[in-house]
Amino acid sequence: MTDPILAESSYSHDIDVSIDRIDIADWLAHLGNAEFQRCCPPDHIACGFTHTDDGRPMSINVETVGPSLLIQQYVAEVYEPHACRMVSVSDVFPLSGGRTQTVVIWTLAIEPVSDTSCRFVNSVTSKATREFLELIREQGQTFEQAAAPRQQASADHNRRETPGYAASIARAAKVRHPLLT
Repeated sequence: MTDPILAESSYSHDIDVSIDRIDIADWLAHLGNAEFQRCCPPDHIACGFTHTDDGRPMSINVETVGPSLLIQQYVAEVYEPHACRMVSVSDVFPLSGGRTQTVVIWTLAIEPVSDTSCRFVNSVTSKATREFLELIREQGQTFEQAAAPRQQASADHNRRETPGYAASIARAAKVRHPLLT
């Protein structure tokens, strides 16, 4: 079993802003703690933005998803105004104890709806690492027993954060283009 999927979900939310005014990469690079926290209270704790040693953009997020604290270090694989694909080997601290890692793929995209609106699509896929599989085996869990609550928690988190992110992206677009509001 190589990187089996623990959870995946995708939600969308319409934004009353023209797609040509949206820049997800810029929004992500300038997303501050307070704004991040507003997007999904009380789950979102902190965020920051930096670059890897080789210069790739990196978003660092600290949040709770269900009963786990996650420290995510998302490295950009795609980093464009209308699409970002961020991949993290995330540290996971389950309330049941221990520390492990999962691979999280976060895809943010904007699609046109009309001349004056667009749709934000927020997709998240979590995959088990060898370390994660060893931890659940030590805890006496099957993969299915470990994945089911993570799928539920991840989908619930994504469902709640997607409209918050959409509103934040809209606010950022209006700040970037104040005369067009």
